[in-house]
Amino acid sequence: MENKAKKYVTTWGNAISIADRRPENYAKNLTLRYPIRPMFDADKLKITLDNFCGTEPVTITRVYVADSVNGGREIAEETNRQITFHNGSTSVTIPAGKAAVSDEIDFIVKRGHDISISFYLGDFTLMRSAVLITGPLSKGYYAVGDYVQSAVLPLELTRNTNWFYFLSNVEIQTDCENRAVICYGDSITSQAWPDYLTLRLFQEQIAHTSIVRRAASGTRILRQYENITYDSYGLKGDIRFPREAKVSGADTVIIQHGINDIIHPVGVEVNPFRPWSDLPTAEELIRGLERYIAWAKEYGLAVYMGTLLPIYGWRTYEPFRDELRCAVNEWIRTQADVKGCIDFDKALRDECNPAAFAEPYDSGDHLHPSDLAYEKMAAEVPKELLY
Repeated sequence: MENKAKKYVTTWGNAISIADRRPENYAKNLTLRYPIRPMFDADKLKITLDNFCGTEPVTITRVYVADSVNGGREIAEETNRQITFHNGSTSVTIPAGKAAVSDEIDFIVKRGHDISISFYLGDFTLMRSAVLITGPLSKGYYAVGDYVQSAVLPLELTRNTNWFYFLSNVEIQTDCENRAVICYGDSITSQAWPDYLTLRLFQEQIAHTSIVRRAASGTRILRQYENITYDSYGLKGDIRFPREAKVSGADTVIIQHGINDIIHPVGVEVNPFRPWSDLPTAEELIRGLERYIAWAKEYGLAVYMGTLLPIYGWRTYEPFRDELRCAVNEWIRTQADVKGCIDFDKALRDECNPAAFAEPYDSGDHLHPSDLAYEKMAAEVPKELLY
């Protein structure tokens, strides 16, 4: 690479949330492999392994990075390079609630050429710190056994997964002109539109921006569940945002969050964990969004707000919920204290029934967009934000 000034920029990232609670909470003798598409050329990298939601220490036995081949189950074995921690240790133990940043290692990264992060869990490991993400660039693999250095994960011992355990950041040392944009939200953002936004950057040859997803399904701005039935719905905004918005090289955040605050409460006679007292007013939700804006500005981030999407037909839909959604959206549209509004709602709603998705944009559950809608959301992001 040329002799230019360099800095570390996050080229890929996730929120760390709480994995769905199951009887089989622990894994042993397991290899995880996650393909990642870098947005920049680079010559050094470091990663973050995060046990933020864990309740006990976890030990990651070995970690490697390599060029990815044929979609990610395979790597170019000759490029495989061990990642170390704490000045050379090949394993790392991460206390509950903490994260570990790796040592900086020399590794040539080329924009658009996938790399894979592979790590091996040798002993019993609490699989609690994780996030579920989907989209054309979001997939992983796990294999039973130690295949962290193998070129190909054995087909008969390997399955796909959209759960990303522990891995929250990949930072690369790259040119100072490069920067990151954060997409912050819930399941709408943990699904495909950030991936389509990344693909748009390649299509439009925007070479100095990365898209960093910070999203966790089920999360709310104002509340979180303190029970094992719903704890995988994640942490509330006051815990999430100050942690997730600190991204190396980021100068902008897109915030699209709040619909779960509106749709979750149903009353204890229906669900003992979802009392009506959890239902916020529009003013309370707006105050939560204002806290996001204040934090973002403190971290030096330009703020774009995304409107909340239609919910007509969702299983808890009621007109009063849509009135609440529309009140928050009207505030977002008229908010002068941010850089801009991305009107996802207007782009996806039905012209005759604005409470509902337009038919091609409904995934079928009347809450989450279709793939076509996620592509539309990515297209709605203003070009000036990406430059």
